[in-house]
Parts: sequence; structure tokens; C-alpha cells
Amino acid sequence: MSIQRYSVTPHPIENLLTWVKSGEIAIPEIQRPFVWDAIKVRNFLDSLYRGYPVGYLITWRNPTVKLKDGTLSAGKRILIDGQQRITALMAALLGYEVLNDDYESVRIRIAFHPVEERFEVSNPAIAKDKAWIEDISVLFKPEGDLLELTDHYVENNPGTDRKAIGKVLQRLSKIVYNHVGVIELAEDLDIETVTEIFIRVNSAGGPLSQADFAMSKIAVNEKYGGHLLRKAIDYFCHLAKAPEVVSTIEKNDPEFAGSEFWPAMRWLAEVNDPLYVPTYTDMLRVAFTFEFGRGRLQDLVALLSGRNFETKQYEESIAEESFAKLKSGVHAFIKKTHFDRLTMILRSAGFVAADLISSQNAVNAAYILYLRGRREGVPADELERLVRRWYVMSILTGRYSGNLESTFDVDIRQIEAQGLVRYAETVIENEIPPTFWTGMLPQLMNTSSGQSPYFIAYLAAQARLGDKGFLSTNITVRDLLLNRGDKHHIFPRKYLQKQGLSRSRYNQIANFVMAQSEINIAIGDKPPEVYFREILEQVNGGPKRYGGITDPDTLRQNFEENCLPVSMLNGEVPDFETFLTERRRLMALRIKRWFEVL
Repeated sequence: MSIQRYSVTPHPIENLLTWVKSGEIAIPEIQRPFVWDAIKVRNFLDSLYRGYPVGYLITWRNPTVKLKDGTLSAGKRILIDGQQRITALMAALLGYEVLNDDYESVRIRIAFHPVEERFEVSNPAIAKDKAWIEDISVLFKPEGDLLELTDHYVENNPGTDRKAIGKVLQRLSKIVYNHVGVIELAEDLDIETVTEIFIRVNSAGGPLSQADFAMSKIAVNEKYGGHLLRKAIDYFCHLAKAPEVVSTIEKNDPEFAGSEFWPAMRWLAEVNDPLYVPTYTDMLRVAFTFEFGRGRLQDLVALLSGRNFETKQYEESIAEESFAKLKSGVHAFIKKTHFDRLTMILRSAGFVAADLISSQNAVNAAYILYLRGRREGVPADELERLVRRWYVMSILTGRYSGNLESTFDVDIRQIEAQGLVRYAETVIENEIPPTFWTGMLPQLMNTSSGQSPYFIAYLAAQARLGDKGFLSTNITVRDLLLNRGDKHHIFPRKYLQKQGLSRSRYNQIANFVMAQSEINIAIGDKPPEVYFREILEQVNGGPKRYGGITDPDTLRQNFEENCLPVSMLNGEVPDFETFLTERRRLMALRIKRWFEVL
């Protein structure tokens, strides 16, 4: 028989709110943008008012750790599940401001119609309508007087029943006495078990949940500056996505603006075309894996709690050291020269636009390799080449698409054991043997996904090799990618549809070339044997219909750069399936040539 490792106790909402205000329960989400919209807050309050169940909250007290003097210390409770619900209550009932997506403090006002017993998100029309109480927080203020509020409402709404209104408002004011079940996890549960519970409760095992747990753990430890570290991670990610919020952060959070982190990240305000927009999961993964030499985020939670992996005890000195190391890792991540160099490496490989970044985790791995290489003193040129090749190997093999954390953990531990250059070169050689280009890759390219990593790699290869767009004399694929040029069907879509082909066939990636829109429009729906014959006429003195190429040698070069079978230069247009097979072979060889010059 298994032992129950938790207790379930009903607590009135009033007590929970008091615990939060006093710091007994730590809710780090108050420091972050509130993800519930106002309608969800309204619905939550309506459920409470009607006595519907609103789920359980789950708390866990930090594990007991050894202090430097040998005594034991239990930390604050962490609210593992229920942060949004508690924040919603504090916003709606106590009038607390919450942060919106632009990091501006805003009020969520929930209105109540006592006659209809109905909640609504407050708006200007409701504010003018005396039948509504525009903001229910007036009922929960310490100085609030229920009788006075009832009298005021009845005076403004002649004909209403004072007794009935009084009963309704009394019922509303008593929702703070409604009980919510609090599941308290046993204090001696290990980090791994609590992490597993957290993940199961939140999102069935997604890696984001482990990052959320780590972020909560960081935020509750003010002793080692966790609250500022948490904000540094949040603000950096937000600035990378929306640099215009820089003035809002400075205005609304002067404490953070005066911290060591703000000058180190403020450069993001000047970035207009970010190639890499990290989430807080990305930042944590890079900073932790780089600095700690581990790849599993649950290990970060354990270390921040003071876990000694050898003795299985919790020690304050380990928690202190872990916060210092994580802070160092975050500083390495946000440093302008590091971040700029990473994006420069990616652009130099041909990934010139953000929509060519198909795997954020492959970028994270590239960043870890770059930071480790700098630490090991690998010469700049050698390091840049290694990072480029590792990134391309990662996306071509789907290295970080499966068991993500295990792969990161194996990689970083082997880098620690063997050194970066030796390990990375060995992996690249093993993952991409010479047979990959002619055997595996053409088969993998049998896909119609426009976001296929193989098609993205092909476009990056064209950008890096300086290839011209299809039938273009001067415009390169790089130009077209940066200016959203057209993806042209070599065998036109409508032409293939008339032959009864499905979307998955006519949208095969081997049927696409990058082309100027005017060339794409000129070709239209013409059968390939028609417009290829016209192209040949054009380079042999005929009318100029498609682009500016007018001589056979330039056309041959253009065909080679765009991986079109040279036999088509002689007017030989194969059947569609034969064409796709041959073009996949040529595209794979183009990617091979690119990989060799990275």
C-alpha cells in the first residue's frame, strides 16, 4: 500500500489572499504578464459566486536545507498550481494591478449587476449605467460598508427591493469565505517527484512546464537575487520580441532599471530585425547547460534548492553557488557581443531571415557550443565554422526534435569529457557520412511541407552560395528571401490539379524555386513543356518573356544553381514524378556543396 504524500485541506479564499500578501505563499506570476484575459476572470468569479468547484491549488514548501551554522531552514511555500486563479482574485477583489503583455500595470475591473446577478468586464457603457456596480473591489475594501453600498444602489435605482439587493450584495461579499481545497505536497518529497507532479498537473509533460517550475523557483528566492534574475530573463525575451517596450520597463520598474542586468540588455532596444527571439525556456536551457554542464532542467530546480546529488541532502551553500552560476550564465546569454556573434554566424551560413529558423532548440544548441568554445579558447574562425556546421547537422538530422533533454545532457557531458572541437567534429562526421547526401537526404526531401528543414536548408544553401533566383540575371535568392519573393511551382499548380494531383504532390518541395513575382506571374499556369520551350527561344534570339537571361550559357548556370535537370535545356521535359526524383538528387548535392564550404 502506497503512502499518501500530500494533505488536502479546505481554506477560505480570504486566508489564501492573506498568505500571499504576507509572503507565506510565493506567487511569482505577479511579477510576470497576466495570461488570463478579463473574460476568464469574469467567468472564474461567476463560478465562485454560484458555488461551482474551481479546482484545487497545489503548494509545496521548499525542501529543508542545511544552513551554514548547521541548522535547518524550511523555505516559503511555492504555489505549484493555481497561480493564475489567485492572481485573478487579487486583481478583481483587492484591486491589485497586473502586468499586461507590454509590461504596463493595468486594472482588471469586474462589474456586477445585483438585480440580474450577473458579472461582466467593466467598460465605459457599464460605468455610466447605474444598474451596475462598476467595480466589485469596492465591496472588499477594509473601509467598505455593505449597508451603505446597498443604500447607495437602491437610491440610484428606484423601484429595486432593498432587502433583495442587500441579500445579493451580502452573498457576493462572502465569496472570500468560500473554501478552496489546497493540496500540500509532503515537505520531504524530492525535487524529481515534485517536478513530475508539476508537469502532470500543467501540460502532460511538455518541457515548458519544467522551465515554468524553474522560473518559479528562481523568483521566490530573494535572498540570492532571484526576483531580479527572473525579471532579467522575462524582460530580455520581451525586448527581443518588442523592443519598443524599453521605455515602459524603465518607467514602471525603476528597481530593475537600476540593477546590473538592465545596462547589459538595453541594447536590444536598437534591434529591428531579430533572427533569434528566445523564450524564457530557451534562455534557461542555454544559460544552465552552458554554465552547469547539465542538460535536464529538473536538475536546475534541484540545484537551486540546494540539492547535493551525492549525499541526497539539501545544503544552503549549494543553493547560493547555483544562483551565482545561473546568474553568470544569464549574463553570458544577454551579452551583446555574444548574441550578435551567434546571429552573425547563422546569417553567414545563409539563414538570413527569421522564417528560415526552423528549430529554436538547434539555435539553443549552437549558442551553447559558441559559449563553450569561447570558454575553451577555440580560435574565432574555427569556432564559427564549427557552430555553423553543428547547426546545419542538427536541422538536417532532427537532432533536437526527439528526446530533447537527454540529447542536450549527453552532448554537454561529452563536451566536458572530450573537449568541444573533438566531440563536435566526431558527431558531425558520424551523423552525416558521405552516403547521407546521395542516399538518405533525397529520400527525406520527398515531402510537401514548406517548413521542412530540408527545404529551409536548401534555401539557406542558395543564399550562402550566392545563387540567382529562377531566370533572374541579378536578383539573388538571398535578395528574394529578404524581400519575400515568390515560391514558384516549376510544374504549375493548376496544371497539376487538372491532372488530378493532390496538394501533397503538387506542393512537393522539389517542385519549388525562388523567383521574382513578375517571372512567376508571366509563367502563370502554362504547361512546363510550353514555357520551357519559350525560355529556350528567348536565349536563342526569340522574344523576351521571362526575366532578362538572353544567352544559353547564363541559362545553363541558372539551371544548375536552381537544381533543374540540364536535359530540360534541350527541351526535354520529363514526367512529373521523374522530374521530382531527379531534382531531389540535385538539391541534395547543392546542400552538400554548401555544407562543405561552411
